[in-house]
Amino acid sequence: MPRLFTGLEIPEAVAAHLTTLRGGLSGARWIDPENYHVTLRFIGDVENGTAAEVHEALRRVRRGPFTLQLTGLDAFGGRKPHSIHASVQPSPALHALQAEHERLMQMIGLPPEGRRYSPHVMIARLRGVSAGSVAGYLEGRGGFMSMPFEVTQFVLFSARASTGGGPYVVEEEYPLEGG
Repeated sequence: MPRLFTGLEIPEAVAAHLTTLRGGLSGARWIDPENYHVTLRFIGDVENGTAAEVHEALRRVRRGPFTLQLTGLDAFGGRKPHSIHASVQPSPALHALQAEHERLMQMIGLPPEGRRYSPHVMIARLRGVSAGSVAGYLEGRGGFMSMPFEVTQFVLFSARASTGGGPYVVEEEYPLEGG
């Protein structure tokens, strides 16, 4: 039973820039650069038949390439922070692609995603780190911005059941070539 999600891979140069943010925060478990990604739609643990339906649905996506940029760092969890991420600059093309994935997954019978879509690249998971320490870390790295990068495909990832952070395996690639 695979655990699946769709997403965008992060180019090597952008991943290398993200790795410069590592360190300086005790209690952080830094995500390996090869596992950096922007999630489009979490699918979850599904039977092989449903995985095949997911693949067939995703093959029907017809969208053109677009440009993304990472701008700024933030944390999830409020007073009990649990992760640090790089935010994705707002992109109508990204949101349209994500919305299409959501519609397709519901059409094959998967429940709707319960959370509002907030595109990001997770760079660290936190355990026992105070909100003050996280605020200090974020303040010291203010102004983070990646170079813009072209998104020419999305992928279907699989993950092993764990606490998150990878390793992730690309199961299928879907080119963005028609708009």
